[in-house]
Amino acid sequence: MLSIAESVTIYIISDSLGETGEHVVKAAISQFDFDKYEIKKIPYIADINSLIDTLDNICEEDNCVIFYTLVDKELLQYVKEFVVDKDYVAVDLLSPIIDTIKDLTGLEPIREPGTIRKLDVDYFKRVESIEFAVKYDDGKDPKGLLDADLVILGVSRTSKTPLSMYLANKKIKVANVPLVPETNPPEELYDVPARKIIGLTNSPFKLNEIREERLKALGLPRGSNYASMERILLEIEYAEKIMKKIGCPVIDVSNKAVEETAEIIISYMKKNRLKLS
Repeated sequence: MLSIAESVTIYIISDSLGETGEHVVKAAISQFDFDKYEIKKIPYIADINSLIDTLDNICEEDNCVIFYTLVDKELLQYVKEFVVDKDYVAVDLLSPIIDTIKDLTGLEPIREPGTIRKLDVDYFKRVESIEFAVKYDDGKDPKGLLDADLVILGVSRTSKTPLSMYLANKKIKVANVPLVPETNPPEELYDVPARKIIGLTNSPFKLNEIREERLKALGLPRGSNYASMERILLEIEYAEKIMKKIGCPVIDVSNKAVEETAEIIISYMKKNRLKLS
């Protein structure tokens, strides 16, 4: 009959944060009715000297085990030779999985530490940008204009919201402001550098068509002032006046898909060295 260990010390050596190894170890140990263990993470082991120093100072306790998530070939080889020489118990968590995927795909692994962390960072940046676009959509809170990577202006139905959401998925924080003749633009707008502002316009005929469809979708009668040519021309004239005052570039979206307009904006932002992510 096997004797039950009084306690176990678990070392996790990683070239990144060590989170992957910790999750795997905790998932495995949860299968046992055993809580007398201590996990010691040793992160950011990126060179041979750091690895040597680490290995020389661990597993001084009884019932010690080493789990490691390293991708560098030199570091992997050193660990394997070290644990054999010292007769330590050690488990390579990543190599068998990497080798299996390599055999399945025929591709060589890039062996770059922390790639999963970079994916996580990209994901959270994207979520943050989408939340920003929702919060500061349609001029809801002018305070957000100063924190935006980009501000979009335009009259109703010039694709301000779809563009904001599309760009948010590119990790760009966008606030958009509707331009309405009866309402002055927020004062904060004039504190935003003109190069961080994009104006959108559309042809009167296209706007008339889009707005008539919008009224129909809402179950409202045709001929509303919202879709009248007189009203549309008034709004366009007002918007052009504001955009000219600000000095921002203006994009005509009348014959462009959202994706096409977005690419024009991204190219503009790159050219003007504006923050993209």
